Amino acid sequence: MKSILESAAARLGRGPVGPILVHLVVIAIWQIAADFGGLPRYFLPSPTETLATLFEPRNRWAENTLVTTIEIFGGFLIAVVVGVAIALFFSWSRLLLALFMPLLVSLNMIPKVALGPLIIVWFGYGIGTNMAIAFAICFFPIVITTARGLSEIEPEMLYLARTVNASKWQIFRKIQFPGALPYIFSGMKVSAVLAVAGAIVGEFIGSEKGLGYLMLQVQINLDTATMFMSVLMITLIGVVLYGAVAFLEWLLVKRGGNA
Repeated sequence: MKSILESAAARLGRGPVGPILVHLVVIAIWQIAADFGGLPRYFLPSPTETLATLFEPRNRWAENTLVTTIEIFGGFLIAVVVGVAIALFFSWSRLLLALFMPLLVSLNMIPKVALGPLIIVWFGYGIGTNMAIAFAICFFPIVITTARGLSEIEPEMLYLARTVNASKWQIFRKIQFPGALPYIFSGMKVSAVLAVAGAIVGEFIGSEKGLGYLMLQVQINLDTATMFMSVLMITLIGVVLYGAVAFLEWLLVKRGGNA
């Protein structure tokens, strides 16, 4: 009997059914706690009340969600392009890598949230500013992990490539870059999470649109149902971004490596 239960649990864990059931159970517990827990509605609104806020026109969900999505995806994509490009530049010279990597690590230690007010002073309010904050937060994990991946190539592989007179470009294209892909996607996954935080921090500091801005507006009226829904929408955007990165990794690294 125990083995049957263990095998059933293993099957649930491998497929989408298990995680879906867990989410449904959490929502059910949330509903029960809100209805029978004796807590005031401003403290814990129920899932049904939270969902009902989607149909309130004053919240402008479509507009605010679109703005936040653009900020998150825009800041993330710019960070990926710039971060990978800089890491590729460093990979062509060990001297450049040795000179600038300590600087990048030091800059990464700066609390990026503290840069938010500075960026607003430099660029003003708007979507571009919040994208810049998201970029500043998620840029460093990408460039650092990519540079590390490009530099950690097995010496035996480089030796074999040189014995057949492979050019530097061929070594990069056939050995270095494919070997660095797991590192690149590792940095992208971390940055996907950080991009969400960066965009929302920007909206909290100064913005006129977006889900973070909406949360600040409804906070005055203790409209926690709308705040909960905003958090859920922000989470959904982050999950979509992370899932897109994970799918791309599976396509290029895991599936490609098994092909």
